[in-house]
Amino acid sequence: MPRDAAVYTHGHHDSVLRSHRWRTARNSAAYLLPELHAGQRVLDVGCGPGTITADLAAAVGPQGRVTGIDPSADVLAQARTTAAERELQNVEFAVGDVFALECPDDSFDVVHAHQVLQHVGDPVGALRAMRRVCRPGGVVAARDSDYSAMTWYPQVPWLKEWLELYRRVARANGGEPDAGRRLHSWAREAGFEEMTVTASAWCFSGADERTWWSEMWSERTVSSGYARRAVAGGHASEEDLRRIADAWRTWGGHDDGWFAVLHGEVLCRAPSA
Repeated sequence: MPRDAAVYTHGHHDSVLRSHRWRTARNSAAYLLPELHAGQRVLDVGCGPGTITADLAAAVGPQGRVTGIDPSADVLAQARTTAAERELQNVEFAVGDVFALECPDDSFDVVHAHQVLQHVGDPVGALRAMRRVCRPGGVVAARDSDYSAMTWYPQVPWLKEWLELYRRVARANGGEPDAGRRLHSWAREAGFEEMTVTASAWCFSGADERTWWSEMWSERTVSSGYARRAVAGGHASEEDLRRIADAWRTWGGHDDGWFAVLHGEVLCRAPSA
């Protein structure tokens, strides 16, 4: 597999997109918000259904401009609907690839990627591509989850198997599921010197949160592109996936259930000319 190629492990089943549509700049890009100002030009790489992108557009105001790119034309249709529903006039979407950005050098004040670098074969190359289109003194920002650092209570049988299975499938597809801990290293290798490195977490513990998170993963485990790739690649049987899906529902039914998703974050300042 070429270094700049990888298969998007999750696919775009509705069980995946439900979690993507839940994401906002506040719950998924809070570390970036202080860097956003009226009038900036922003590129959102791997924007998906555009909920974070729309928030970024609102943050830079009508004077600013945000471009969201994603390899999937279908998911971009949802992103355009999101922007239209919010009556945003300063955001546009296009099919695009981080390794083939059709933008001149120094085009953007901010270049952002959320949950992208874990899914590409060459994350360092992706950061270099993002740096190329960022103006001197601008910001390149990335946030990725770290699967090995995910933790939960209670320890329901088969959820440990879920974690091990997902990491195997993701790596077989060319990605790195434990990306969060590697962002600092990748950014240094990409040539950045001025960086702010942080971490934050999603936490699901309330009844509604547990139901939403567990049902989403239960469905994703048996119905998504990830499920097909797990079976086709010989990583799991369909019976294994059903057991894991049942484990998710069991965990979601515990009143004291708790699940935390740790994320690494890196805010890189593009070198001044």
